[in-house]
Amino acid sequence: MIDWLPAGDKAAAYYGVENGIFEEAGLDVSIAVGRGSSDVVTKLATGTADVGSGGLAALLQAVATENVPVKAVLSVYTIQPDSIFTTEDSGIESIADLVDKNLATATFSSSNVVWPLLLEANGLAPDAIVATKVDPGALAPMLATGQMDATINWSTVAPAYDAVLAETGKTLKVLPWSDFGYEGYGLSIFASDTMLAERPEVLARFLDAYTKATEAAIADPAGAAAALKKMVPEVDEATAVDQWTASIPLMENEISERDGMGAFDPELLATTWDWVARSLDLDPASLDPARVIATVE
Repeated sequence: MIDWLPAGDKAAAYYGVENGIFEEAGLDVSIAVGRGSSDVVTKLATGTADVGSGGLAALLQAVATENVPVKAVLSVYTIQPDSIFTTEDSGIESIADLVDKNLATATFSSSNVVWPLLLEANGLAPDAIVATKVDPGALAPMLATGQMDATINWSTVAPAYDAVLAETGKTLKVLPWSDFGYEGYGLSIFASDTMLAERPEVLARFLDAYTKATEAAIADPAGAAAALKKMVPEVDEATAVDQWTASIPLMENEISERDGMGAFDPELLATTWDWVARSLDLDPASLDPARVIATVE
């Protein structure tokens, strides 16, 4: 289960299906669409899906507050993709500039977990800027029509906004949260405890195949977009190429080179949890984030 609407940044899974990478591993993989990371965690916990993608912050929150039976098994983004999307004519240059502006976010976005803490890190009260929660599909149109001055998004979907904003003569401006102090793991692969306990060998094959599909798609952005287009015809293929390309620096960077693709470094994991814990007014010592991670052999 992917955590967002089908788009170029989700192309690895589609590439794996269309190019037979999962099939070669003896796997029959179907792709379902979730409505945000928290939705994916819930679906995994209730057995609706076996494996899913989502922001690690959402899983950490769910384990800390509800002890959900789900684990992170593979890191994907080692740099946070969370960003503010606005327009070049908005006058918004920083987090502080959003005060008294209309801001929207997807209802189940993992970004919502740490948003109040990002405000504090930038000298603002946690409730200084309250984002209106809407369906993810409404974010771009609301920004284009001026209903919202800014939206919370992952940087990987920026290319899709360019065309929507162009229809109203506007130009997108992206303000990455990483420029304002936000560090930690972003997109990760999750699995249910049931999957880990009952079918660990199947999960191991899936993770190996998913990693191969990701590496192959990074080397072949056009092929990744074509695979997505074949399975989701309504997707714009050119935009999908741009979206997948935009996601590559979040996966291949100095952190992944240092630790290896898919790894969870204990220090960066602790930093990720620290952001989440403080956003929930929890003592960071109340949870060892290592218990949220499972190693699959």
